[in-house]
Order: sequence, then C-alpha cells, then structure tokens
Amino acid sequence: MWPFSKKGISGFSGSSTAEQVTHGIDAIGLTAIVTGASSGIGVETMRVLALRGVHVIVAVRNKVAANDIKEAILKEIPSAKIDVMELDLSSLESVKKFASEFNSSGLPLNILINNAGIMLCPFMLSKDNIELHFATNHLGHFLLTNLLLDTMKKTAHQSKKEGRIVNVSAKAYIFAYPEGIRFDKINDQSSYSKWGAYGQSKLANILHANEPARRLKDDGVDIIVNSLHPGIILTNLSRHMSVIDGIIKVIGKLVMKNVPQGAATTCYVALHPQVKGVSCEYFSESNVAKLRSQGRDADLANNLWDFSMNLIKDK
Repeated sequence: MWPFSKKGISGFSGSSTAEQVTHGIDAIGLTAIVTGASSGIGVETMRVLALRGVHVIVAVRNKVAANDIKEAILKEIPSAKIDVMELDLSSLESVKKFASEFNSSGLPLNILINNAGIMLCPFMLSKDNIELHFATNHLGHFLLTNLLLDTMKKTAHQSKKEGRIVNVSAKAYIFAYPEGIRFDKINDQSSYSKWGAYGQSKLANILHANEPARRLKDDGVDIIVNSLHPGIILTNLSRHMSVIDGIIKVIGKLVMKNVPQGAATTCYVALHPQVKGVSCEYFSESNVAKLRSQGRDADLANNLWDFSMNLIKDK
C-alpha cells in the first residue's frame, strides 16, 4: 500500500511503481543482466525492463521457475526479449561459468543489476567455505561484476551509451557488525549473528558500488555504479524468520511496499535519464539518499576490494 511517502527531487516517491518511474523511456537496443529474477522484485524488474524494450538476461539458480515466469511475461508482452541462464552466486565456479558463457555469446552488456540475495538464514558456509550471506550477497556479485566489466566497457565504448551497474542493497546495512566488515571473522560461527551477517553483506553491496565507481571514474570509463535500498517489501526473503514471517504476512499488506513499488528504485537507477552521469550514490524511493558513515567509508571500501580480490584469487 505505502500511501504516506512524499515525492522527492526526482518527482517520485516510495509509492511510485517500476512502470511509473520508467514511463515513456525507450530502452530498445539495451541489454541487461538481472540476477535473482525468479521471484520478488527481481521478476518485476525483469518484466518492466522488458516492457521498455531491454533485452533481459535472467541469471538464476532455478531455471525452471524462471522459464515459467518468462512464458507468463511473453503472454503479456509478446515483444519481450528474455533469455534465462543458470547462475548460483554462492558458487564461484558457477559465477565463472556463467560469465564465460555470456562473454562468449557476443552479446553487448549495458546494464548489470546485482539483485539476488538471501536474508537472515542460519549460519552456513557456501560451496567455497565462505559464510553464506557474504558469499551470496557480496562475493558472488563482486566476481560476476569483475568478470563482466570488460564486456561492459566494450559495449559503452562501441555504443556511445553509458553503462550502469546497480547493486541492490538494503537499509539493513545499519545492522552490520560494529566494525562493518569482519575481515578476520568472516567464518566465525561462535560470534555469528543473523542480523549482523545480513547487515554486513548489505553494507558490502554499498561499498562494492562505491569503490568501482571511483576506479571507473578515474579511468574515464563511461559506466556508473550505484547502490540502493528497495524498501521494506513483502517477499519470500523473510522465510527464515519463522514466527516473524507469519506476522509479516498478516500485516505486511498494510505497512510494506508491494512488489511493483519495491522494484521501482532499481528500474529508476537502471534506466532513468535523471541518473545519467550520477555515480557512487545510494538511492531510496527513486531519489538519492544519505548514508551512515560506514557506507561512505572510502578506506573500508578499499579494504573490502582487496579482501574480496584475495578471496576470489584463492578459489
């Protein structure tokens, strides 16, 4: 429902939908990858991008579910261009395989939306023995972005169109551990906290937008990188919250955004002309928003970059 938000400088608010923030935008000729587009706001992001003419590559673990969604969208939008590819972000091997297949396809890449994520799950390790929130929400996207960056640079140069990388974070970054990123305790089960681990991974999403944005700007590359908070949305991300999940489902329709509203900021940052040239920013409700100090910490962002590079080199 979300009826109480005010419009910001962009002219949009928390009640704006993905279709509304992209109304009138012709994105024919653009190609985008959207991770995690088999449920929730990822599906709506995929649908609205396709509606505006974008060729969408859906990167998901569950290809069967994604293909069913693709067929449903094609019935609604016969002109939609959607392809489904397998990607498990918790596996660096899967990320490498996906990137290799995409880069070998010869397709351009204008937009990369790092959307997939897990939330508040019990302590688990990924296939690469890395805490699952950090592995899935951050490290998989970190490697994916690095492996696709040359294709994005080539596309931006040849098409003369700005490339855009969009990291879907969350305001829950404020629940990160006190030190922000626990570089020396990533896999420490004894001090593990669901909220701390989730918040840490969402903070990493923000820092992973800020550091590449700085590096690309310094290199003069026409690619912008931003992060965002989609809002508090009724999706299946809360499935690990047991009793709380039931309460959320009861009251969620009254106090939370619906999925079309939840996908709005992602679609705005990915497509809207107002965002052209805007990089290293954090968006909420389709407007630039303020970050707490950890989200603006350049040293922490640089340290995360080095830490992540070492992790992917070791695997």
